Amino acid sequence: MFNIFRQAGIAALLSMFVAILPVPAGIAYVIAPSERRLALLRPISLAALFAGLAGLLLGFINILKAIWSVEGAVEWRNVAVGAAESMVPLLLAFGSLTFAWLCIAVGMRRTQ
Repeated sequence: MFNIFRQAGIAALLSMFVAILPVPAGIAYVIAPSERRLALLRPISLAALFAGLAGLLLGFINILKAIWSVEGAVEWRNVAVGAAESMVPLLLAFGSLTFAWLCIAVGMRRTQ
């Protein structure tokens, strides 16, 4: 698992870090719901979504660059692995956002 993170570039790591930021914000809202925390979670959610999309696109750019730089036949298995790895930041962002907004739903239920 840690080997995957060692092989990731700084942009991929940064996009994955930003993608998980909604989780602690959602947990903080469940613990102590307030309008201020809810207002803060909205821009954090957008940042996570955009970071996940940027990580996905950066991965696809790297795949296209690798295809362009190969002389001769392209190993399509490697392209498939690269495409799968490119989807990790977006999946992480969507998973984090799902968890965070479920926390908000629970927190809103607690305030009523």
